[in-house]
Amino acid sequence: MNKRKPKNNLKIIPLGGLNEIGKNLTVFEYKDEIVIIDCGLAFPDDEMLGIDIVIPDITYLEKNREKIKGIVLTHGHEDHIGGLPFFLKKINVPIYGTNLTLGLVANKLKEHKLDKKVKTHVRKAGDTITLGRFKIELIRVGHSIPDAVGMLIDTPVGKIVHTGDFKIDFTPIDGDPIDLNRFAEIGSSGVLALMADSTNVERPGYTMTDKKVGKTFDRIFASAEKRIIVASFSSNVHRLQQIVDAAYLCNRKIAFSGRSMVNMVKVASELGYINIPDGIHININDINRYPDNEIVVATTGSQGEPMSALVRMANSEHRQMALQEGDTVIMSSSAIPGNEKTISNIINLLYEKGVDIIYEDLLDDVHVSGHACQEELKLIHSLVKPKYFIPVHGEYRHLARHAQLAEELGMSKNNIFIGKNGNVIELNKDFAEMKETVPSGYILVDGLGVGDVGNIVLKDRKVLSEDGLMVVVVTLSKDENKIISGPDIISRGFVYVRESEDLMDGAKKVIAEALEDCLKKNNREWSTLKSAVKDSLGRHLYNKTKRNPMILPVINEF
Repeated sequence: MNKRKPKNNLKIIPLGGLNEIGKNLTVFEYKDEIVIIDCGLAFPDDEMLGIDIVIPDITYLEKNREKIKGIVLTHGHEDHIGGLPFFLKKINVPIYGTNLTLGLVANKLKEHKLDKKVKTHVRKAGDTITLGRFKIELIRVGHSIPDAVGMLIDTPVGKIVHTGDFKIDFTPIDGDPIDLNRFAEIGSSGVLALMADSTNVERPGYTMTDKKVGKTFDRIFASAEKRIIVASFSSNVHRLQQIVDAAYLCNRKIAFSGRSMVNMVKVASELGYINIPDGIHININDINRYPDNEIVVATTGSQGEPMSALVRMANSEHRQMALQEGDTVIMSSSAIPGNEKTISNIINLLYEKGVDIIYEDLLDDVHVSGHACQEELKLIHSLVKPKYFIPVHGEYRHLARHAQLAEELGMSKNNIFIGKNGNVIELNKDFAEMKETVPSGYILVDGLGVGDVGNIVLKDRKVLSEDGLMVVVVTLSKDENKIISGPDIISRGFVYVRESEDLMDGAKKVIAEALEDCLKKNNREWSTLKSAVKDSLGRHLYNKTKRNPMILPVINEF
């Protein structure tokens, strides 16, 4: 590595997508120009109680908004486009992407009333987008959603290849395999750095072709005697097409359930990415008009999401459909890390309903990943032949394993950069280093609130969820140092007051003694009185129950 740091470097700054799977956002900066690749969201983990979604912290981009030339999107999955509405409300820049990707973005912009304010530009694989000094060529790749692209980012310091999310499937559902020839051409012309998908780097071999799933569906559909319910990711358009094809082959009608599923089918059908033969698509409200052996329902809920259509069916809460003994339920997905428990719960509920359930642990061919395994990654590395390598799109273990794979292929360890969100990777044709950081992290979205819930609020929610709340109401005399009403105690999520009279009586006595002690010392500061209540009651409750509920004193004067 050259120790001399040239003046004009390209800066690559990931603000999301490293050490996590979600909220992908990468900044490419050269002098006074910035181009952004993707702007996604992530879903909250178990510690983020009540949070709806998580988006990247874009403080750095807000400070440099005048430099931004545009956002270019790799594909239409939520972890790559879901953060756009929140970004665009703060920084309005042009959006570039393929037809289906921008079709899905259009729905989001309309929902957030941004459709008339934001300019979108449809491009196709093979097109080149010029944004200032950056020239970005879109390269066709295979993934679990149509119109996915990788990118050649031609910069003044050299060429950067970003694979996007990809796999190598020579027999894809849409007939458009990854453009390996273009990757090879780019590699032969010299590539400064490769940024590649790391999601499945731990899996040896190759990703199975999607066509095997279609054959499995045909076999299952032909043997099913009653209704068939297939749970899948609504964004997996290829899978939806396979469900439609299998239904048509078996002379069954198909209905779609779940808001995101219905929206995806609408957009994909209008744009020509799903072909539904005439006469087989019915509304979910009409399924009871047909015999059970003529019905297929494609639904959301493959990850056990609490409000999804499949979970509502399993809990007998779905308005249009109740599961029956003998129905066949196919879980056509694999577990996103962290969702294993919720998926296990939904499978147990389905078994209790008496349905015939088929999922990945029982039959591998009901789902195929959209991400490249080891041999596919090796092929891309070998074709592109980069000088530097930056693994992306994965948790730390994925990035580290991908770095090892690059070393196994002959790359020097000094030329591999395992970054974190906020790291700045500076590089030139004979220089590269990763040193400084910029503000990064996550912003929590709760309802209509964006960023108004932070670690302190989450900590309070955790305490409330584990130990509950005690509200203490007491009224003091304005003129005399004495209590004239209370203390009264309201318990929520801690104990049931009517069944804990001894504990409550003791608590009231402790509170009264603590307040009287303060008043005897003529100390009527609100903060002192509240602290006395919290400390004395907290000690008493812990001694009696070994629990620490949140204590909220309310002190009035009369």
